[in-house]
Amino acid sequence: MKKSKVSMNIGAAILFLIFGLLFFVLIVRFLTIQVTGEVDGTPLADEATKQYLRHDTIKAKRGNIYDKNGEIIAEDTASYRLQAILSSKMTIDPKKPHHVVDFEKTARELAKYIDMSETEIYQKLTINQRIEKKEDELFLVEFGKAGEDVPYETKEKIEKLKLPGIQFVRESKRYYPNGTFASHLVGYAQKGEKDSKTVGKMGIEKEYDKELQGKDGKIQYEGDAWSYIIPGSKKKVTKPKNGENIYLTIDKKIQSFLEDAMDQTQKKYNPSEMVAIVADPKTGKILAMSQRPTFDLMTRDGIENKWQNIAVEEEIEPGSTMKIFTLATAVQQGVYNPNASYQSGKYYVKNDPVPIKDWNGGVGWGPITFSEGVQRSSNVAFATLLDLIGKDTFRTYLDRFHFGVPTNIGLPNETSGKILYNWPKEKYTTTYGQGTTVTPIQMIQAATAIANDGKMMKPYVVDRVVDPNNNKYKVTKPEVVGKPISASTAKEVRDILRTVVTGKHGTGKMYNIKGYSVTGKTGTAQIPNIKGSGYMHGSNDYLFSFLGMAPKNDPKLIVYVAVKHPDTYENGAQAVKTIFNPVMKNSLQYLNIKPSKMEKSEIHKVPDVTDQSTSNAESTLKDLGYEVATLGTGDQVTAQLPKVGSSLLKGEKVLLKTNGEPSVPNMLNWSKRDVLKVVELLELKLHMIGSGYVSKQNISPSSPVKPGDQLVVNFQSAENLIDTKKSKKKDNNSPLD
Repeated sequence: MKKSKVSMNIGAAILFLIFGLLFFVLIVRFLTIQVTGEVDGTPLADEATKQYLRHDTIKAKRGNIYDKNGEIIAEDTASYRLQAILSSKMTIDPKKPHHVVDFEKTARELAKYIDMSETEIYQKLTINQRIEKKEDELFLVEFGKAGEDVPYETKEKIEKLKLPGIQFVRESKRYYPNGTFASHLVGYAQKGEKDSKTVGKMGIEKEYDKELQGKDGKIQYEGDAWSYIIPGSKKKVTKPKNGENIYLTIDKKIQSFLEDAMDQTQKKYNPSEMVAIVADPKTGKILAMSQRPTFDLMTRDGIENKWQNIAVEEEIEPGSTMKIFTLATAVQQGVYNPNASYQSGKYYVKNDPVPIKDWNGGVGWGPITFSEGVQRSSNVAFATLLDLIGKDTFRTYLDRFHFGVPTNIGLPNETSGKILYNWPKEKYTTTYGQGTTVTPIQMIQAATAIANDGKMMKPYVVDRVVDPNNNKYKVTKPEVVGKPISASTAKEVRDILRTVVTGKHGTGKMYNIKGYSVTGKTGTAQIPNIKGSGYMHGSNDYLFSFLGMAPKNDPKLIVYVAVKHPDTYENGAQAVKTIFNPVMKNSLQYLNIKPSKMEKSEIHKVPDVTDQSTSNAESTLKDLGYEVATLGTGDQVTAQLPKVGSSLLKGEKVLLKTNGEPSVPNMLNWSKRDVLKVVELLELKLHMIGSGYVSKQNISPSSPVKPGDQLVVNFQSAENLIDTKKSKKKDNNSPLD
């Protein structure tokens, strides 16, 4: 018994020593860690920091796109997405819940502000109650389209309800305030599928995506399990570098003239495609560019009808507008004699039994002068001129005018066209624009040599790029890319082409604009078959065009218009005229180019009438010949559009905002340009339906409005508006307005 007790004591002593030693080691280890702050050479503080360290990205703002005068074309705006937190883990204090606790009340209140029924909202909020496995429960839910792009005013109203668990995520959204506006040139940007980064997909948005993107910043901080910042913790912030701003050469006013004219032409003549470009021949700046089919930049409605920018991405056979450059070559080479005669009708190329024919079926007009041949747009005249010029010489001039190579305008996917100049007959057909293909922008570039006394200017669409982070500028300077002809040749060609518009036999008479000396050339080209060889043979299977400039002696504008497949052949030239004439005339007047037989007083600089009494301001503007629309009932003007100093045509609208309660005027028959002025002054959100002129508005005239209100405006063509008025007259037995 004694021996057993001694053994037990010895065992207990050994265990005591072992545990004591382990405890001693533990204490030493603990003290060592406490003193050094390291475990196996790794600082514990770093590991603790890593556990709570959070990284977030601070998004850079994508750069804006402006017109040449600083009018906004594309910008990033704030957008809000609605979310509902369902997990009770977000709530620490039950008295201050951070998740949805009252499903019925929350559904009822949200249904008042978003486009979703109370029942649908309730179903979303209670989804966890219908999930069997705990691990499958959702942390939060969103509300699809109804919860996206929530207006700031609606967000504020919902937040004032203080509904537990309801929150908003702030996002950026690309905003295009002008709708259909140089759409294929401007392009669009959208968020990527894998991340929320906005990326340019077309046009300037794509070509200058790197400059517009900017560089995201970042923030590093200590946060809890839900990524909330721990009070008192340090933050490390790297500021974002916002994207650069792009200023285009596009003039919003001239672009609006073009869009309106193309809308009217589309309604009236229903062509399959149209393209038009307005350029400054002295610099190469593109002042306007548009096409049909087109699309709405904001909604992208219609983009599926045409992805390509016709002006730079598609090759066309130019038809007789190409004769401008054949004529210039002949004049430069000294072989053009306007009074010399030739036999019109048919021209036979050696060893080819099929003749080149004049456009009247090869009948011609008998022996006529080359001057008359140019006016009549005789193919035989230009085939005959090639013999005088020389085939190799003419090929050299095609290169000098830069046909067959891209212009490098600064837009994506530019094509080069193709000079078809291998077989003998191809060399002749090229003189009048058949076989050889070009792009519309190449035609503009080549035409600058005619308009600019022989100096050919490179076309460009970006005027300057501005870095908002340091206000540094990168300016595009006009560039002379060649001098294919002399100044005297250019002047003579302009004089000859003027007779195409004014001469007895001129094919371009309809493009004559009173008060302005338009000079240019018509074109009617056959359209190649999409599949196979040869040309289409339908009654309207033609590309009608006009390349013109004005005023003749010192051209300030070049306008090129091409219309494919109008409703009938007879309407082809009319369709081109419906675009060319108003765009050229309105643009020249807007640029304050004095007509030869009109008073300059029809153009004025808009005076400053802000801070004046409403009555005095209206009187001043009406005396200058402007139409005045007052937004509100106040007795003093607080803002105006157009801005002070803007050039404005007599009869155009000036909008005045007053110090009284703002309201929307009666905009019936107004253009989109004037509607946009109302929206800008009153800070409204605009939704446009249709094209043409205002036929309906959702806010009644003189009704009070506040910033952020939604203005819905329906547009119709002028013809449809007239038909509507006639219908009302018939129904109501009342006179037209």
